[in-house]
Amino acid sequence: NFLMQMPVPPNGLIWRSLLASCRTHGNVELGKRAAEHLIQLGPDDDSAYVLYSNVCATAGNWENVESVRNQMESINVRKKPACSWVKLKKQVSSFGMGDQTHPQAKLIESKLKEIKKLVTQAGYVPDTSFALHDTDDEQKEHNLWNHSERLALAYGLLNTPEGSTIRVFKNLRVCGDCHSVYKLVSELVGSEIILRDPFLFHHFKDGKCSCGDFW
Repeated sequence: NFLMQMPVPPNGLIWRSLLASCRTHGNVELGKRAAEHLIQLGPDDDSAYVLYSNVCATAGNWENVESVRNQMESINVRKKPACSWVKLKKQVSSFGMGDQTHPQAKLIESKLKEIKKLVTQAGYVPDTSFALHDTDDEQKEHNLWNHSERLALAYGLLNTPEGSTIRVFKNLRVCGDCHSVYKLVSELVGSEIILRDPFLFHHFKDGKCSCGDFW
């Protein structure tokens, strides 16, 4: 009601923020309404469908997740493949989901295992609701650790001096579980991490993010 009473019509950013908050609060019905408004503003905007899928997955409503996928297929809207990249000196390295094509792939995999052990010892518990496939928890956790922004982070830590600032760019909204990992890493290794996604700059330092966990 508040949004509809605003002096100017709510734009995509406002509806997207509301949709993201619906995931936090588990409000599937309100999330559906927010997604519908987003889709009206941009019928080809895949992020509206993906964010609503996140809301449904968090609530364990896998039928709705499948329904959203079918809807996307029926109107030929495809989710953009996630891609993250890091620029070190003059060289840019990019990573897709589970990417094994980088020349340092084995070293990156080893660094990722090191990061996983470090954050787990610090109390990290994976939020498998961000793995948008109805599989067992072990497979969901495996999928989360193959997200492009984690590979990019591992590559950055592997190739910079301790305490260096690491800059990562991602073409899609950062995964919430990856966001938690980034916060922990910034505290545990003493590095500042700046992650830019299409909607926000996230500045991670000392275990906190500049977004205040709202984005």
